[in-house]
Amino acid sequence: MTIDELARRSGMTVRNIRAHQSRGLVPPPEVRGRTGYYGDEHLARIELIKELQGDGFNLEAIRRLLESAGGSSSEVLNFSRALRAPFEDEEPEILDADEMAERWGGADPELLKRAEKLGMMRPLGEGRYEILSPRLQRAGVELAALGIPADKSLEIGEKVRRHARGVARVFVEVFVENVWKPFNRAGRPEEEWPKVRDALERLRPLASEALLAIFQQVMSEAVEEAAGREIQQELREPAERKKRSSRRGRRRS
Repeated sequence: MTIDELARRSGMTVRNIRAHQSRGLVPPPEVRGRTGYYGDEHLARIELIKELQGDGFNLEAIRRLLESAGGSSSEVLNFSRALRAPFEDEEPEILDADEMAERWGGADPELLKRAEKLGMMRPLGEGRYEILSPRLQRAGVELAALGIPADKSLEIGEKVRRHARGVARVFVEVFVENVWKPFNRAGRPEEEWPKVRDALERLRPLASEALLAIFQQVMSEAVEEAAGREIQQELREPAERKKRSSRRGRRRS
């Protein structure tokens, strides 16, 4: 490709491509005679830059990232995608207002706003909503079937989300302190990028499994403790009633 063809295929102006070259973001073309020719690797590099810019990286940060990866677009792209990948693969569900009302027994605008703020759903316009986590919605519907109002379900979701955020920070800190910082101090060697990306990808299922296992243990303990308290209360109440009755009898005599 000539630079004009590269600009057309990438959707970027010739001027911006030349600017990226001067910053070291795009490698120079292969020169034949007096014409520079670009290949698929140049197109892939420009697409990567645009993708990273869309994720909020500035050009200097992109340059440093590419430099630390030895100029490998694929390594930077793979790591960037691993970093931004959803923690769990779950297909969103699209519902209209009638379907929302049917599932929840109504569609209170205030409750919908709360659900949107919690990241459970988002409006798409024209009375349609995207349910970001159908599993989470199913849990809410099940709570409603147990007689728990929708506003109480959202309150539960808010509390669980706060606790989950704290758990997430623990695992993120483990990755940053034990994987990323040593890698960064070593100058981010090119050959170590796959290991860092692999550690990030493996952390996801490990965190889920550890959290679920611990939660199951804690839930069992909490149920046992609650049941124990209720049983103790039931045993105490007759004895307390007997004492009160005995005191009343002594006062009468």
